[in-house]
Amino acid sequence: MKNFPMVLLTAGCAQILSQTFKLVFYSLKEGRFAPEYFVSPGGIPSAHSAFVTALSVTVGLRSGFSSDIFAACFVFSAIVIYDAFRLRGAVEEHAKLLNRLSARHFPGEQKKLSEMVGHSLWEIFTGIAAGGIFAFIATRIFTNIL
Repeated sequence: MKNFPMVLLTAGCAQILSQTFKLVFYSLKEGRFAPEYFVSPGGIPSAHSAFVTALSVTVGLRSGFSSDIFAACFVFSAIVIYDAFRLRGAVEEHAKLLNRLSARHFPGEQKKLSEMVGHSLWEIFTGIAAGGIFAFIATRIFTNIL
């Protein structure tokens, strides 16, 4: 239980930093302050991937990469990352299609569905890299503080 606060803190910080990056990146890209990107499930980097990677890497660094708890975290991470890419990617494609059909057949009648739901492989990769690097750095810092 001694690792719990640091592991949770590291994973949570990776999530918040990823979402903050999205806020800044997309605000600059769109030329306006866009706070909706702070809670957006899609985009670069994949905060889901960063979160679960930071969790797994921190557990691996603290408990060992051959531990049972790391194996459980790794499996959990793989499922979340797969779903962020495949399942939510399919939802994103469906939203795009439904928005086009709705605009064509029911102009102005339907609220547009969010099309920023899934992740590309590049967004997933940047999330994994960000989470892993952050976990490595944070583990070194938090170990001395906590």
